[in-house]
Amino acid sequence: MTSTDSPQTATVGHTDNSILIDADIDHVWAMTNDLASWPDLFTEYRSVEILEQTDTWFRFRLTMHPDESGRTWSWVSERTLDPAAREVRARRVEPGPFEFMDIHWSYTPEGSGTRMRWVQDFRMRPEAPIDTEGMTRRIDANSKVQMSIIKDKVEAAAPEQER
Repeated sequence: MTSTDSPQTATVGHTDNSILIDADIDHVWAMTNDLASWPDLFTEYRSVEILEQTDTWFRFRLTMHPDESGRTWSWVSERTLDPAAREVRARRVEPGPFEFMDIHWSYTPEGSGTRMRWVQDFRMRPEAPIDTEGMTRRIDANSKVQMSIIKDKVEAAAPEQER
């Protein structure tokens, strides 16, 4: 943030990552949108508590494993699924160190597999322990790691006829 920027006009963090998963879109969609299984799918989440839900909307609490200083981060998010469009919109309801955090997941058939894409837009609070630029680098790097892990797990669980 430059000296002429105020927190309200500071740059928005933005990441855009995708990965090709060698599995049918129905399988990828079902497995990556099963919130209860996220602690097994992602390496960073210790637990998921679903607070409210409908067929296509979820309010849930995510809790991460303790960080390098022993702090456990937790927040409430909302997630809205659009199965027909194969898109998901999510946002943090309790943004914590973020002013806001919005995530768009999309799934597109590609060849015999599925392209899963995460676009994340956010801004850090001025008093957060890391600025927006630093968090952008952290989220971008971690998204690549988590997507690779998810790809391996989803492909390993895909029915034989899909691979």
